[in-house]
Amino acid sequence: MLRIAIQAKGRLSEDSLELLREAGIQVDDTKRKFLSQSRNFPAELLFLRDDDIPQAVALGVADIGIVGYNEVLEREQDVDVLEKLGFGPCRISLAIPKTEEYTGLEWFNGKRIATSYPNILGKFLKDNGIEAQIFVITGSVEIAPTVGMSDAIFDIVSSGGTLVSNGLKEVEKVVFSEAVVVGNRNLDEDKLKIWEQVKFRIRAVRESRNMKYLLMNVPNDKIEDAIRIIPAMRSPTILPLAQEGWSSMHSVVAEDVLWEKIELLKEIGAEGILVLSVEKMVL
Repeated sequence: MLRIAIQAKGRLSEDSLELLREAGIQVDDTKRKFLSQSRNFPAELLFLRDDDIPQAVALGVADIGIVGYNEVLEREQDVDVLEKLGFGPCRISLAIPKTEEYTGLEWFNGKRIATSYPNILGKFLKDNGIEAQIFVITGSVEIAPTVGMSDAIFDIVSSGGTLVSNGLKEVEKVVFSEAVVVGNRNLDEDKLKIWEQVKFRIRAVRESRNMKYLLMNVPNDKIEDAIRIIPAMRSPTILPLAQEGWSSMHSVVAEDVLWEKIELLKEIGAEGILVLSVEKMVL
């Protein structure tokens, strides 16, 4: 049995549960409990605060955990980052009042900086030779300069809208974060095997996201041109049609270049182009 710690509430929690569901690991979270066992896989979910997950994994309370990389850096626990998951992107940045003229990192010398990430900030300041006072605040960090508690903040930034609404501007991007899987460094052989199964499934799910399956009819004399446009993972599938001189071609295309590829295919005479979603993709 592999125990997986995930965030109890918030966007990262929902994204983590969705990823596990797509990977075929079914857990009933309609009546979310502290600990829930999968109905069809040798795993159970442990619901925790995000800042408790690295420690829980390090202590062996959980075998692996899904958490933001920023929390891994801040908690400084003895865990391994096993996999990057690609969702929950954010950054931790230094921000100052928008009325201030920013002259570079030296601006922070002698200043007071409010943050919920004192360890990351302390290391960054030390590495850059900056002497500043760090004030630890557990919530609403962005209001600290407005009420006179600090001269600047060091906090998570997603879109930047919260900074703007509080009269701040981002001046230094220090850490880029996303959801990651962290693991205990002493997993036994059985748990490592289960983790390998989970990793295989997660990667299959991630590979399928933002991919589209294309089916089309192509003149036989344009097949080589079509292959150059959409080469597929190894090679497209080509099947002869009942109509002489034509073939059916099947391939997989990334969604962000889908329309560009379709336009090129139309130019060489492809017809009946059908676009389908990819459920899973195993490489």
